[in-house]
Amino acid sequence: MHQTHPALRAPLLGGDVTQPSCEDAVAQLTPTEIERYRRQIMLPGLGETGQLKLKNTTALVTGVGGLGGTAALYLAVAGVGKLILVRGGDLQRDDLNRQVLMTDDWVGQPRVFKAQKTLQALNPDIEVEAVCEYVSADNIDALVQRADIALDCAFDFNERDLLNAACVRWGRPMVEAAMNSMEAYLTTIVPGQTPCLTCLYPEKPEWDRWGFGVLGAVSGTLACLAALEAIKLVTGLGDPLLGQLLTMDLARAEFAKRRAYHDPDCPVCGPISRHHLSDRLTDIAPAEFCGAL
Repeated sequence: MHQTHPALRAPLLGGDVTQPSCEDAVAQLTPTEIERYRRQIMLPGLGETGQLKLKNTTALVTGVGGLGGTAALYLAVAGVGKLILVRGGDLQRDDLNRQVLMTDDWVGQPRVFKAQKTLQALNPDIEVEAVCEYVSADNIDALVQRADIALDCAFDFNERDLLNAACVRWGRPMVEAAMNSMEAYLTTIVPGQTPCLTCLYPEKPEWDRWGFGVLGAVSGTLACLAALEAIKLVTGLGDPLLGQLLTMDLARAEFAKRRAYHDPDCPVCGPISRHHLSDRLTDIAPAEFCGAL
């Protein structure tokens, strides 16, 4: 039996989560899609049911560069039905060591349109929308409301904070992925259930987006794991990193999971977390408390 993770089912305070489900889906798998995804449909825990959930999911990807672009690539080939790619700015030649959706002849042009073109050619069965803007307070709410899940791959904390707050506000799960040199971290944020980005980083570190070296294999490794987190959350395949922070030192191939602190007084997610806790306590029968004594 294949179940969407509860994070994509339960309505959250302040928003309404769209559930990609077989029963409610308008779009069914075509014979071409069944052929295209045959090898992953064979996976126990995914099957055609999970594939249909992917098809009926809209994923928002911010920061479509070495990290976000590669994550979008693996969402596209996995069959996520619609991708909304958000990134301003033009391609530079020194982006090409890691931005695998780009080509040398596109230098000087808006990278997000090249990402859209590449992904659409790779999988014509999905829809890819390109938004040639940086994340801002003016556009983020509209973008998040149109998505079922977000992947945060932006290059600065301002954009990350805006996306985090909007996902909490509208009840959308968010895969948080970031890297610095040979180090990376990854977690999945579900409003009301897990720590949010502000819980993890209440004080933002100084950040110079051009101040550190980047190896394409590092951003690619993290991007694959980020895409996998989104796929797991949508389909119910495996266990996503809920409330856990995966840290990676790829220079030493050292990986560690750490329990993330959920701040009950977080200015971003605290009210929603308290609301969910109150609901859970109300639903527990008195006998259940007695049994715990």
